[in-house]
Amino acid sequence: MSNDTGSTATQPPAGRPIETWLTDMDGVLVHEEHAIRGAAEFVTALKESDHDYLVLTNNSIYTPRDLRARLLGSGIDVPEKAIWTSALATAQFLAEQRPSGTAYVVGEAGLTTALHDIGYVMTDRDPDYVVLGETRTYSFEAITRAIRLVSAGARFIATNPDVSGPSQQGLLPATGSVAALIQAATGREPYFVGKPNPLMMRSALNRLEAHSETTVMVGDRMDTDVKAGLEAGLRTILVTSGSTAPDEVELFPYRPTHVSGSVADLLDVVRSGRLPAEDA
Repeated sequence: MSNDTGSTATQPPAGRPIETWLTDMDGVLVHEEHAIRGAAEFVTALKESDHDYLVLTNNSIYTPRDLRARLLGSGIDVPEKAIWTSALATAQFLAEQRPSGTAYVVGEAGLTTALHDIGYVMTDRDPDYVVLGETRTYSFEAITRAIRLVSAGARFIATNPDVSGPSQQGLLPATGSVAALIQAATGREPYFVGKPNPLMMRSALNRLEAHSETTVMVGDRMDTDVKAGLEAGLRTILVTSGSTAPDEVELFPYRPTHVSGSVADLLDVVRSGRLPAEDA
């Protein structure tokens, strides 16, 4: 496939061998706690091919160690160092913007640990930033405090713009929904670090010392994974094992480089380092 004329992003030359892989987690490797068909074999193929890779997630609740344990419980062996979260990307961004700063954090261990690791101090007294992440325990008190601090001048950062997420009981409100509430109350728009912001892709590339022209992004969502990959100059693979259904692809003004049913269909691509000829 090639980009349609509605896209402003430019794909890299399709003939370059794939040397680095970025892949989303939920909807690509797992659904909740269950492995998706071919996920374990896909990760094994990446290891055996000696390709550098990172598993990316917008979920900021968990630390990489937590996520490794979760994936291992599903039969997928991903090293801790190969997991890159929106919490880590947010921490890296803040370390570059304002080293050794302060933040009022609404989030879980994945976010607070990442910020502690870069030397940030957690405080509700005149913080440099209000940082909003994913949590399953949003409290009215914490949100009210965040609103007051943003109104008083704290810079507003959010890990990711996802407005909802899946659970066994159905949809749950996610970071984007709570960010919209705080924005409505304060008139201050947050800066979202996670996908589809290409900043997360570029931080992942920098972590691997990889080049965009030889990297591919695998995701299950057109509006986050594929968009972020395109805007970072990567070739993109949409797998239809998650959020975006095959008949929804043409609704978007941009297109992925390649579409597959699941990562089980990508084993030969990993081994050869090239996308199918018809999509090149």
